[in-house]
Amino acid sequence: MTTLIGITMGEPAGVGPEIILKSLAQMTPDQRDGYRIFGNRDMLAAAEEVLQTGMDLARLNIHHTDIPGPRIGFGQLDPRGGEACFRFIEAAVREAEAGKIACIVTAPINKAALNAAGHHYDGHTGMLASLTGSKTSFMLLASERLNVIHVSTHVALKEAIARATTARILATIRAGHAHFARFGTAPRIAVAGINPHCGEGGLFGSEDDDQVAPAVALAQAEGINVVGPIPGDTVYHRAYNGAFDLVIAEYHDQGHIPIKLVAFDTAVNVSVELPIDRCSVDHGTAFDIAGTGRANNTNLNHALAYAAKLAAHPKAKP
Repeated sequence: MTTLIGITMGEPAGVGPEIILKSLAQMTPDQRDGYRIFGNRDMLAAAEEVLQTGMDLARLNIHHTDIPGPRIGFGQLDPRGGEACFRFIEAAVREAEAGKIACIVTAPINKAALNAAGHHYDGHTGMLASLTGSKTSFMLLASERLNVIHVSTHVALKEAIARATTARILATIRAGHAHFARFGTAPRIAVAGINPHCGEGGLFGSEDDDQVAPAVALAQAEGINVVGPIPGDTVYHRAYNGAFDLVIAEYHDQGHIPIKLVAFDTAVNVSVELPIDRCSVDHGTAFDIAGTGRANNTNLNHALAYAAKLAAHPKAKP
């Protein structure tokens, strides 16, 4: 069983090359041997010119993907960058599927560049689901005191409410429970309501009574420690103060806003229910500061730590 962790460079013109080098520079040479970078040597060299870490890039384990033409400038939207970041991820997925790496840690991608290159995904999660042939996946945001898994993510709010079916909410509860059970704990799960005050008995909508509550009851019948629906304006406060290990968020902003409020630089994005393990930084490509050396690698350090945790607790084989 390998414990080698893969790091995809993400958008070449973003801060990915810089934060990767910063994190690796904080390690000993032996620790760096535990990582394989899926990226482009020229862009890493460009980042090193700025950072001056002193590392010998030739000694890094790099799975190189060529980018045709002149070197892309930092902060520049270029379809070649979108194509490259797709190829980095595709290569890492194939090695993870083959058991050559234990987990993938992804640096941020630029969705505009990705789509300009003809890869029409809403982000990493959809791309990874497609590459692995998965029918579904879930986004978990993990931090020290608050963990949130989403029923839906990158869709319009109107569509998100429609997607919050009993079946999907139940599947999200099961996925979150299984993820934490992997680490030897039975998580205490709370399900957030969709409407203000969970609909106030139908006054503000019936979705919580008709869609959410039945999913909670079905999960409880399976022996899962879950309660809800609980109003969204109180459930995160309760979880942050230790009442719950995991909150089921009904849509993107309901989960992202509280996490980014309390753990902006430390929350880790984890893809759940894929056949491979993947986690990521929870920030974007930061074109405005790319190539300046100012990018903060704290979030990547937390993602690498979570990847090590996943590698130490491998998925059970079906």
